[in-house]
Formats: sequence, C-alpha cells, structure tokens
Amino acid sequence: MIIELTDTNAPAVAARALSARRSTGVASGLVMTLIVMSSTQQYSQAFDAAQATAAEHPSRILMVLTSKSPKTAMDAEIRIGEGVPGDMITLRLSGDLVDHADSVVLPLLLPDLPAVAWWPGRGPELPSQDPVGALARLRITDATNSDDPVGTLIARARGPHSAADTDLSWTRLTRWRALIASALDQCGRPVSSATVEAAEENAPAALLASWLDARLGVPVGIVTSMGPGITAVRLQTECGEVAIRRVSKTDSEYIVPDQPVRTAALARRTRVELLSEELRRLGPDAIFEQALDKLAERAS
Repeated sequence: MIIELTDTNAPAVAARALSARRSTGVASGLVMTLIVMSSTQQYSQAFDAAQATAAEHPSRILMVLTSKSPKTAMDAEIRIGEGVPGDMITLRLSGDLVDHADSVVLPLLLPDLPAVAWWPGRGPELPSQDPVGALARLRITDATNSDDPVGTLIARARGPHSAADTDLSWTRLTRWRALIASALDQCGRPVSSATVEAAEENAPAALLASWLDARLGVPVGIVTSMGPGITAVRLQTECGEVAIRRVSKTDSEYIVPDQPVRTAALARRTRVELLSEELRRLGPDAIFEQALDKLAERAS
C-alpha cells in the first residue's frame, strides 16, 4: 500500500500510517526507527539500502529530503508492505521546515524503541550537535562521501563527540582489525612499529593507523600505495614482520613469521552490509571513540 499526502503535517502522517497498518494487518515487531537524512540525488540508493536492511532489522524508516523551495510545506509518502517488514515514510520538506526537521521527525518516532540517524551523503560536521542527531541513540555518517574525507574525520575528532557516533569508514575496518588481532595472537611478540599502506587521503587508513597507535602505543606510519583503499598492514615484531596484504577484491595474504602464508577472506563490503553491521550493534562504540581521540592527537 502506498499513500500520498500533500501539504501535510507530522501528526497527520503518524495517524495515517497507524490506520494503514491496522487495515492491512501488518504485524508490529519493529525494533527501531531509522532516520535517513538524504539528498535528492542520493535518495534512490539510500532508499534501496534502507529497505534492504529492514529485512534483518524491521524498522520504521523515515526518509527525510529537503528542498530549496521557499514555500514552507511537507509532502509525505507512506509505504506499508511493498517489500518492507515495517513501514517506510518519505518526508519532503521545504521552506522553514528544512531547519526544523527534528520537530517533524519527533512525532513519528516509534515510542519506547531506539532511533538511529544515518546520513548516506555528507553528514553534519558534529553529528551529536545536530538537532536530528540529538534524537538518536546511534548516529551513522560516512566521511568517504565528503570532499575531504580525512579532514572531515579530524574535524569530528576535534569537536564534541561520543561513543554514540560512528562512521562507515570505521565499519569498513572490521575485518582488517580482526585479521590483525588474530595475527598478533599467533605471533605472540610485542610490536615495535607498524605501517598502513593505502591510497592517498584514505579515511579508513587514517582510522586504522589511529586505532593501532591507541592499542599498541608504538609509532604507526601511513604509506601511500596505488590503492584502491587499504592495501596492506605491516607490523614489525621481535620474530619478524607480520603482514596482511590485499591480493584481490575478495582475498588477502595472511603472513606470520615461521608459518606458511595463508589466504584470508577480505571482501569489500556493500553499503547495505556496512549499515546492517552498525544496526546490529546499536550500542556505544568506545573503541571507535578512542581511535577518534588518537586521530585528533596525531593530527595536532
């Protein structure tokens, strides 16, 4: 069922969504409200990604789009069913409502359930200070979509932030961090220095170097490679070099001294996979916060 509302308001949208759910017999069972702050240009991709994550995380999805039209108005589209286990509400805001999106979103949040804010494009410099971000238990940005990805992360690291803030640049590192931890456990010797090899101005590489610096307390350098993304991590230890090297889009070489070279899965993940990982966690990420703090320190 698709319902179109023109020149409406948030209470009217909430009431219509409730009546539509009752009339279609769609079960509740929702676990969160996902607020997607999207541009018109990114709407289609963001819509598809949010819809795909709903299969694992049944949610009320609020797609919020803003317009440069001077007329203060809100149009809405409500989707019940249509391949979504919850409901999907697109809000198109213009005029004065653009600067007050939080007041529009608030009445549409599901009561007693967590809210997550996701900016699929250029997010706010300080997500925790954003009015919509303040409504959310978890705030998800993606610095790789900015004109200066590393600079964006540094600006966020230097400003007010909390463990409720995360970035998909960090989520992209989950497998890298797991492989590094496993390799060091097998080596069992202290690390004296480390190097991250990556494409120039790569945001995940800056975070990975900061994480290694924070956890190991040793010098960590970043060396520019041909990319794409991170291509290798090298750790110098008493027993020799421990290395994880990407050899294809899906695999890496896993090198530990005195052991045979092995192949380990290291596939590049889709936006849907990254977003789903963050929605599974939902809680604060103190390790990412530590990495941000170290990033700010390294940039000073």
